[in-house]
Amino acid sequence: MKLSNRIVTVSPSLTLQITAKAKELKAQGRDVISFGAGEPDFDTPSHIKEKAIEAINNGFTKYTPASGMPSLKKVIVEKFSRDNALNFQENQIIISCGAKHSLFNIFQVLLNEGDEVIIPAPYWLSYPEMVKLAGGVPVFIETTQPNNFKIDAVALQKALTKKTRVLILNSPSNPTGAVYTKAELQAIADCAVKHSLYVVSDEIYEKLLYDGLKHVSIASLGEKIKDYTITVNGVSKSFAMTGWRIGYIAAPAEIAKAIGTLQSHSTSNPTSFAQVGALEALHAGEAACKKMVTVFSKRRDLIIKELSAIEEIIPFKPSGAFYAFCDISRTGLTAMDFATRILDEANVAVIPGEPFGSPHHIRLSFAISDEAICKGVKRIGEWVHTL
Repeated sequence: MKLSNRIVTVSPSLTLQITAKAKELKAQGRDVISFGAGEPDFDTPSHIKEKAIEAINNGFTKYTPASGMPSLKKVIVEKFSRDNALNFQENQIIISCGAKHSLFNIFQVLLNEGDEVIIPAPYWLSYPEMVKLAGGVPVFIETTQPNNFKIDAVALQKALTKKTRVLILNSPSNPTGAVYTKAELQAIADCAVKHSLYVVSDEIYEKLLYDGLKHVSIASLGEKIKDYTITVNGVSKSFAMTGWRIGYIAAPAEIAKAIGTLQSHSTSNPTSFAQVGALEALHAGEAACKKMVTVFSKRRDLIIKELSAIEEIIPFKPSGAFYAFCDISRTGLTAMDFATRILDEANVAVIPGEPFGSPHHIRLSFAISDEAICKGVKRIGEWVHTL
């Protein structure tokens, strides 16, 4: 069987593969500690679930407009104004089947064959695959742990070519947890405007910040950069709603219209009653989100403390999200070898850095209990010492 050229260049999600293998081993009776989770280990708040159940019981199970319910768009507009100092109209909002779907739509609409997309590395593993599926060419800017895994305007300038079309910016970052400051974003924004460069700002971890940090949306730094920015967000991480699959974008009206047209011929509308749940989350879910962040902050401090006691591992202390990104080069193993062996030999699941563009790092999610963190890191330390 001959498959399309576009699909044969795409790699499956290694994150999901390792998580699935860990679950399979658990089902076989193995005592596996998994640091692979890319989702909060909290239940969706009950008042959000109740609103969705009420919608189902009331028969709200039919089509909505393809780009999302007007009532949810209205709440998203209010959210951007309240949280991000950004003013949008409802025709600039598109609601999709998760932030991942939103990103996929954006690249399909913005890119022509051969257009280059700048991606700071380490990166979320789906970015380059989405770019390739849209006919684009991923161009990576390497960052380092000593420099807090962030690019600056100088590095961005050097990476630009005549084919450069888009910059992907992810703050807070998956996998590193790095967060850009307002000053850092301003310098990047100035460079983007100067070169007419679109910025796809993935802000899905916006609410998961520590140490009193405040999130800054790059689009809020002036009307010029706003005209070049597509802001991506959703309810998955902030409100423990990963399975609900509701994401959204805010963009210049022409881009939003094009994305709406594309979506009308692909998925059509996001699930009707899931949109009702998202509306409730954005309207009244802040308290539950803050409680979750308090727990994650304590877990972050715990996992960094425990990992720092292992000489062969150098963890990066994240300022956002719920991942500890660790340099394991002192072990002499590649991240893939490390992840494969420790799962088989010590019943610990970690995500290797290769698909994130960093073969000497592993990602550990601390969206698990304190007990599991301590037990799992202890196993890592004991296993590493046997190498």
